[in-house]
Amino acid sequence: MLARLSIRDIVLIERLDIEFSRGLAVLTGETGAGKSILLDAFALALGGRGDAGLVRHGAEQGQVTAVFDVPKRHPATAILAGNGLEDTGEMILRRVQFADGRTRAFINDQAISVQTLKAVGSALVEIHGQHDERALVDAATHRRLLDAFAGLEKDVAAVEELWEARRAANSALEQHRASMERAAREADYLRHAADELKALAPKDGEETALAERRTVMMQGEKIAGDLREAQETVSGDHSPIAALSAAVRRLERRGVSSPALVEPAVKAIDAAINSLEEADQHLAAALAATDFDPAELERIEERLFALRGASRKYSTPVDGLAELAAKFAADVALIDAGAEQLKKLESAATQADQRYGTAAARLSAARANSADKLNKAVNAELAPLKLERARFMTQVESDPKAPGPQGFDRVEFWVQTNPGTKPGPLMKVASGGELSRFLLALKVVLSDRGSAPTLVFDEIDTGVGGAVADAIGARLARLAGKVQVMAVTHAPQVAARADQHLLISKDSLDRGKRVATRVNALAADHRREEIARMLAGAEITAEARAAAERLLRAATA
Repeated sequence: MLARLSIRDIVLIERLDIEFSRGLAVLTGETGAGKSILLDAFALALGGRGDAGLVRHGAEQGQVTAVFDVPKRHPATAILAGNGLEDTGEMILRRVQFADGRTRAFINDQAISVQTLKAVGSALVEIHGQHDERALVDAATHRRLLDAFAGLEKDVAAVEELWEARRAANSALEQHRASMERAAREADYLRHAADELKALAPKDGEETALAERRTVMMQGEKIAGDLREAQETVSGDHSPIAALSAAVRRLERRGVSSPALVEPAVKAIDAAINSLEEADQHLAAALAATDFDPAELERIEERLFALRGASRKYSTPVDGLAELAAKFAADVALIDAGAEQLKKLESAATQADQRYGTAAARLSAARANSADKLNKAVNAELAPLKLERARFMTQVESDPKAPGPQGFDRVEFWVQTNPGTKPGPLMKVASGGELSRFLLALKVVLSDRGSAPTLVFDEIDTGVGGAVADAIGARLARLAGKVQVMAVTHAPQVAARADQHLLISKDSLDRGKRVATRVNALAADHRREEIARMLAGAEITAEARAAAERLLRAATA
């Protein structure tokens, strides 16, 4: 519910802070006192259209802040979560209107878009008046209200899930059909390509490996002769190793008598022999690496030729041939096994259609049954509102050929204002005063179902008086037992039933050079005086005060 409304520098309002409570709050005051300004400011905080003309003359900006106590799991909290905003239990909506026409929006002091503010505001507050069509102009709203009245929200959610499952099943079926049709058009080509690539059996990285092996083999053939000649020099018939070894042995025999002279030379010759033997080993390994079968080189050449030919033919890199082969094989398999899969998908889509159709038909029947109950309940409220000759009708048109997420029903509220006249849509047939009373009757019947937690009624009692005004007041009070209700009224019968009475007035400032709107919460005596003024006009008589007292007593009886 709305807990507090703070307004700064909006039209005639310089600074205003109003505390609200549960129940019915009425706003009264003379014409031109600023009641409409207050509602315009409130609407601005809820995401309404901004206007530079709202900023008080001489101010750079105006600001409106509305503080709400919001219960857990209220739809507004889901909107916050969807926009990454934290739910603290208290929701503070703030709108800044600049004199140059710009506006800024905040929730809990976090900057947000005006669209988000409007979505949250719509979930928290409904503003209704003679010329306010927002609540009833959209037929989708009528369906939602009927579903709320009947308690069908869970059934609607189930139908939405089945609709999504139906959509997914039909989408899978259509995709499979499209794939089969595409594959069938290319069947001969696919089969030939799949067979050819299967026989080729390309492997990822194969081209690189073969090219490297071929390079090694071709280079090895060129240097093999040099390697053999070098090996012959190192370890062949004319190798110095045998002579060096004999020299070492002779020196070692002489070294017994003169070790200091012989040992350095022996060590150096031994190192030379070891180096030559190590060189021989390396030369042997190099010759082994260059040794290849010419037939193997030919096979490598042929394989590379085949791979690169397929690459050109299918306009695919050699390394992509393996993937392409798998795709062609899958397409051929789709042709061969697609018919069986098609049957399965067709069966799944048919079952999804049937499940959705059954649930939607059941929901449609429940709506039709609930529509009759809603009609009876609303029509029972019309007579005291001086609409005893009118009739309220809920039209439920069902078209299974036009299904949707919430079923295949179109729900629209119709009325017949007088016997013998042609019924028609509520928004087209009812006049301004009738529309507001139809709306009140509907809201009373719906109570706290399908309604925002705060309802604002702007002068819906205009043009009525006496018993009708009293009936409107009684219904507003009944409605306030379930949701918070605010009513701008000129009817003393409505004002007498309020739980909170706020008087809107204009005060002169700066010796009459300017005026400012003020709001005062009225206590018992002041409240009786205001109701007497509403009854009598400018001159309040004793009779008016007595009548006001009677209205207050009757309202609490």
